[in-house]
Amino acid sequence: MPALELFSKQLADLIPTLGHAEFPETLIKLFRAMVPFDDATILVYPGTDLPVVEYFEIPDDCNKSTLDVFVKGAFLLDPYYLAATDEKKFGVFRMRELAPSGFKDREYYKTWYKNCGYQDECGYIISTGGCGFINIALGRTRGQSPFTKRQLNLFQSIYPAIEALCQTHWANTETEPGGVNIRAQLHSALNAFGSSVLTERESQVINLVLHGHSTKTVAEKLSISVETVKLHRKHAYAKLEISSQAELFYLFLDSVMSAQDYEGGDTLVAYMKPPPRNL
Repeated sequence: MPALELFSKQLADLIPTLGHAEFPETLIKLFRAMVPFDDATILVYPGTDLPVVEYFEIPDDCNKSTLDVFVKGAFLLDPYYLAATDEKKFGVFRMRELAPSGFKDREYYKTWYKNCGYQDECGYIISTGGCGFINIALGRTRGQSPFTKRQLNLFQSIYPAIEALCQTHWANTETEPGGVNIRAQLHSALNAFGSSVLTERESQVINLVLHGHSTKTVAEKLSISVETVKLHRKHAYAKLEISSQAELFYLFLDSVMSAQDYEGGDTLVAYMKPPPRNL
């Protein structure tokens, strides 16, 4: 069936579900009818609040608890999230287009992609106005070929219609005025991570490492040598009492997710404080 005819047929099934609970699943069915893929996730980022999982189907060797950790704080390091919030990029993108050099060697990639067997991922980023947006992630896992240029062009060609439908369905997801800006608090926590024990330069290096940058790209961004980056990282790891990038990643996640009533500063201050002694 020609692509236009197929899209028209799927669209006829999707439109009646606007504003109803069936919309996310029917939307994924539309995508799958046009291009095969193995799993899908729809994340809605309300203006200033934590992301909401509207739909998910994940590989058998992954689990929902991983997704729970993602929405509580790990999303801050996600290339799609950073593209939408830092660069205001909207459209259809492949993971490899958005991720920094060396991203596949980082713990974030190993946790959410490699360990789950992802071969390739592409996704929609759709603005809902203000600070809100929608991320629709479509993935292919082990044994499957990457998305072809033709398939990606097909996703891109239907973007205007998908954008309009998603914006209509999720039109009322903006955070209420005057509410707590939870995402801003988490950004503050990420930027301040380690600052209570590290030098300014060590903090900069650690922040870039958490974002998935390689030693080389950290050096380029900070205009310092690769050897200097390695030295700063070594000193930072010693001060944080860790020995690997994996331990750094989980230390950041644990400290952020353990923070109660966060009001600013380094989350490690409270995280590393010894528990009160029972008298």
